[in-house]
Amino acid sequence: MSTLEGTVVMITGGGTGIGAATARLYASSGARVVVTGRRRDPLEKVAAETGGLAVVSDVSEREQAEAAVATTLAEYGRLDVAVANAGGQGLSSVTDTDDDEWAFALQSNLTTAFVFARAAVPALLESRGQIVIVSSLAGLFAGPNLAGYTVGKHALIGLTRTLARDYGPQGVRANAVCPGWVHTPMADDEMAKLAELGGLTDPGDGYQMATAEVPLRRAAEPEEIATIIRFLGSPDSSYMTGSVLVADGGAHVVDLPTLAFERAANSE
Repeated sequence: MSTLEGTVVMITGGGTGIGAATARLYASSGARVVVTGRRRDPLEKVAAETGGLAVVSDVSEREQAEAAVATTLAEYGRLDVAVANAGGQGLSSVTDTDDDEWAFALQSNLTTAFVFARAAVPALLESRGQIVIVSSLAGLFAGPNLAGYTVGKHALIGLTRTLARDYGPQGVRANAVCPGWVHTPMADDEMAKLAELGGLTDPGDGYQMATAEVPLRRAAEPEEIATIIRFLGSPDSSYMTGSVLVADGGAHVVDLPTLAFERAANSE
């Protein structure tokens, strides 16, 4: 594993979950970390833990994204890795999604990453740096009643590839990671709903239900996804760009049409 001493990393959605775990991992590797998001308290907590910088910002807004990058450059003089991690929203079917919900889902999952990347690219061209975009397994497949989320996460892969295509000749790499279920505050809320639908009361039961057919039979910890982000956003992945790494415990290898046969065999 290469040293990241002196590397400057900026992480959106850096106050909780995968973003916070990524900040801690980079900091432990010697990097200088900037965490940004809309909620001050969790950002400042992560910044205090990592010796980093907290920047309260809605990076889906061009002026705020550019200001956040400018603050990073003013504090540290460079930007080497931009991690577009913020996202969420869009949890309904097409016919149940009104125009405002659709716009908000795309803003949360796609526009935020696009605007942040656009603001970060000039600095990354100077450092010949890296962009890591956190998509989702929903960027490759479709779950039920997740229209805005699924479309936004699919589009993030397109954004990753176009960044890789356009800026690779100047030395900037862009890669994506697609996590499956991860123990995060957002997933906790979904697992609580799932457990309730199943007549259970413990949110942990929701995770068990959601990963029952996943080969590893569990959700990931945020730190496990952070190691993949750190790999993509470091010299260790120096000949990778436009790539999409799936981290889902093996969920994508399951042949769904054969599950009925497995269940039938196990019930005998």
